[in-house]
Amino acid sequence: MSLVSLRHLHAFSAVAAAGGIRRSSESLFRASSAVARSVAALEAGLNVRLFERKGRGMLLTSAGETVRLRADRIEAELHEVREDALRMSGRGGERAGVKVGSIEALLNERRLQAAALLAEAHYMPGVARALGASQSAISQAITHLEDMLGQPLFLRTAHGMLPTDAGRRWIERFERVLAELRHIPEDIAALAGVVRGVVTIGALPLARSQFLPLAIAAVQAKHPHLVIRSLESPYDELTAGLLSGRIDFILGALRPSSGVAFVSEKLFEDKVALVARAAHPLAGQKRVTVHDLERYPWVLSRAGTPLREQFCRFCENAGVAPPAPVVETGDLALVRGLLLASDMLTVLSVHQLYHEIRTRQLVELPFALQGMERDIGITTRRGAHLSPGARALIEELQRLGASWR
Repeated sequence: MSLVSLRHLHAFSAVAAAGGIRRSSESLFRASSAVARSVAALEAGLNVRLFERKGRGMLLTSAGETVRLRADRIEAELHEVREDALRMSGRGGERAGVKVGSIEALLNERRLQAAALLAEAHYMPGVARALGASQSAISQAITHLEDMLGQPLFLRTAHGMLPTDAGRRWIERFERVLAELRHIPEDIAALAGVVRGVVTIGALPLARSQFLPLAIAAVQAKHPHLVIRSLESPYDELTAGLLSGRIDFILGALRPSSGVAFVSEKLFEDKVALVARAAHPLAGQKRVTVHDLERYPWVLSRAGTPLREQFCRFCENAGVAPPAPVVETGDLALVRGLLLASDMLTVLSVHQLYHEIRTRQLVELPFALQGMERDIGITTRRGAHLSPGARALIEELQRLGASWR
């Protein structure tokens, strides 16, 4: 689905604020005919009327009000970039290249896309191929942005083009702008009762085996036009994607956050268990003690992960040394294979191994792990306005979570 034009959207916002084409053309310094063409192009692209044309002016339709919500958020992000550039340039802002009172150079979604992709790929040829443009065009797009903002967005290094500190801040906002643009057609479709578009989830391990598949299946049955993508990256990468708008929400074990950038909602409490194969020597015991565990090898998550740290604290509180694993991995398939093929032990969520425990390939050993319960939930960016598809999936996750409590 193509992006909405930022220039058309800017003209739409001006008309909505002024209540008419002629009055908005004065604030935009554009001919009335050009403003009218921008509004008409936006309506044609979205296949919906955004204004009621009346004698006393142009009034927003319900679709127009929906688009205006996204447009206001986009303008706020771009103005923050401009204001940050002015602060960095100090009183000599205009001499440094910052065009006071204008965000015209930023009203180009292709330039913002080029900057966002270059921050990820680090090399212009890859960005050019991704956007179907020449390397010269990508270079010019970055130069236009840097000229307008009066600051370099990238540093040329032996490892490619890396964002400057200012570049990282601004490109994060550019990506949020691009996310808002992507959601506009989805918002319009939802007004007609059709939930469509792409929902991107940062899926942490605890939710992937059972909980998320059940929710996706239920949502897909109701909304067949919805596409759902799951990213399985380290937590820090997922939160970076959440801040930039590339990810709609994170699902999994809740972690402490600053409380400023993110909002978390608990869905249910996860049970952690000591797990082994069904034929394990400890599987027949009525009660397993900490001393029983010393005789067997372990496979555990990597050092520093929340579960590993939690298990180490549990052992210390029990007065024993944490086991030294013979294998450290976050790969659930590898953990399954090792448990089934050996007498290894692990500590893991029963939800992650639900299918193996249900079919009695693996068993939960009779060993109490008090204090190792974890809250599973959803993390979103504070102030984010989610797409209809993301809201539909979250509602299903909330419904399912309520039944798991």
